[in-house]
Amino acid sequence: MAFKLVSLNVNGIRSAARKGMLDWAQSESPDCMGLQELKARADDVAGTLDRVAGLQGHFHFAQKKGYSGVGLFTRHEPSDVIRGFGSEEFDAEGRWVEVRFDTTSRKRSFKKLSIISCYFPSGSSSEERQLAKFRFLAQLYPHLQKLKAEREFILLGDVNIAHHEIDLKNWKGNLKNSGFLPEERAWMSALLGQGGWVDVYRSLHPDTTDDCYTWWSNRGQARANNVGWRIDYQIATPGIAAKARAARVFKDHRFSDHAPLIVDYDVSTA
Repeated sequence: MAFKLVSLNVNGIRSAARKGMLDWAQSESPDCMGLQELKARADDVAGTLDRVAGLQGHFHFAQKKGYSGVGLFTRHEPSDVIRGFGSEEFDAEGRWVEVRFDTTSRKRSFKKLSIISCYFPSGSSSEERQLAKFRFLAQLYPHLQKLKAEREFILLGDVNIAHHEIDLKNWKGNLKNSGFLPEERAWMSALLGQGGWVDVYRSLHPDTTDDCYTWWSNRGQARANNVGWRIDYQIATPGIAAKARAARVFKDHRFSDHAPLIVDYDVSTA
């Protein structure tokens, strides 16, 4: 059966809702939707944004008001919800929420499956934040290794890294900028190389350039001129990645400075 996953950095869930994100989600009808950069707390979403398009929300909010935060909206009841990945520094920023679907059912393709919404730090504001981003990457990698040894998973998220030259319009002008630094790209190469994970969009669209972008600066006419970056991903373990059948970026309506990444998987969830 088809299993549709959406990932979107909303740059404020209340702002995205005012711009039509709720109606769009209702019409798109995903099975699971991962949101990043909620910029909200529990009392901001309670009773209004804790359910979207018939999906139940599960959240990891930042301690700092109006900052970061991630959510996962699911059609199916998870067996467990994990908030944070064991980092005192970054769990305080609300960057990881994981829903687990564990079962003994013979009808399910995978007995242990996780879906994760993750928001990687940006290092563009200062050298201090870039160093924090490097710490995040160093701490996240072994956690993903451990998780991969235990279960299949799909990480939905704003990774804040463009991996290859075809993943951003102006790659030559960004070689020394956060999001396209050699160290960040090397981390992605390690993750998707010896690490064994799969960049699901690229597995289906290995050569796509202009249509792949998911983020545009608010400066100038970046979106109008499609001067974008592909920094939103669905990264999966090989077993579930092999079930991906279609991937696309939705650009017909603007909910934030990012666009939704949508992937259809052929997998039983019974």
